[in-house]
Amino acid sequence: MVWQTELFPRASEVEIQRTKFLLERYMKMRLLMFDFEQNEEELRQVAIDGEVARRIDPEDLHADKTANAAVLAEKQLWVYEQYKLYTRQLQRAAALIQDEETRQAVELRYMKGLSYKETILFFKHGLSRSTVRRKLLEGARSIADTLKLMGFFDNDNAQF
Repeated sequence: MVWQTELFPRASEVEIQRTKFLLERYMKMRLLMFDFEQNEEELRQVAIDGEVARRIDPEDLHADKTANAAVLAEKQLWVYEQYKLYTRQLQRAAALIQDEETRQAVELRYMKGLSYKETILFFKHGLSRSTVRRKLLEGARSIADTLKLMGFFDNDNAQF
């Protein structure tokens, strides 16, 4: 484990890019989590009944479909848990953005899933297109800095 010597560490460019990547996928992660929560038992049954379990290892001609279905179910649960961790950390970090307009732009664009154009239209009399773009970039940097402070990137094993 690496100990940080800074009281308020700054996220690296790679960590900022990782944060933007996660923010762009926030709504999809939330939708998949909701679907998993609502249909977990059905997903298990489809894995057992369907061909997905048979194809876990294309080299295995005599696969144990039930065992492969169990592996597939474990993988689905692991993905659900990862998404749960990611979305919760992003929510916490976004809530800590100090500038109100920046926090609102981030929440509208990423947490509520509005398009870039819809986000601009929300601020129709207050902020220009370039200001909204700058606020979104500031928000991503702030979230990345908070995630770094929380140790998120130390535990994030995803390849990026």
